[in-house]
Amino acid sequence: MKKIYSKAEPDKLLHIVYRLNEMKSGREDLISPNNFLQLSALKMPEGKTFKPHHHIWKASPMSCIAQESWVVISGKVKVTYYDLDLSIVDEDILLPGDVSITLEGGHNYLFLEDSVVYEYKTGPYTGIENDKVQFG
Repeated sequence: MKKIYSKAEPDKLLHIVYRLNEMKSGREDLISPNNFLQLSALKMPEGKTFKPHHHIWKASPMSCIAQESWVVISGKVKVTYYDLDLSIVDEDILLPGDVSITLEGGHNYLFLEDSVVYEYKTGPYTGIENDKVQFG
């Protein structure tokens, strides 16, 4: 797992890249529980199951940041990661099965070939004007 920290605030984790070929057996929580977005990688043997369940409504914080994750299903995507001060902090190429997670800072994606991607982010979504500031 590649963890990308801010150069402006060196203790602040901004981005994570997790590769399919790094996946371990069992469950691995990829994001610390104090973040709004939660993501785990599960590599389970045939026949593994969990107890049936449903999730409980929880009171949410009054203010939060949109955190986002991309899962590349097919194709190839270049990602540019930005620091808190909007300077480029890292670049990477995502391949099928790879995951990009942005907790803070910015990002940009360039499709290097025809691709299919799943995008996940914290909600609720109340329109672009409440979700992001474009730059560059």
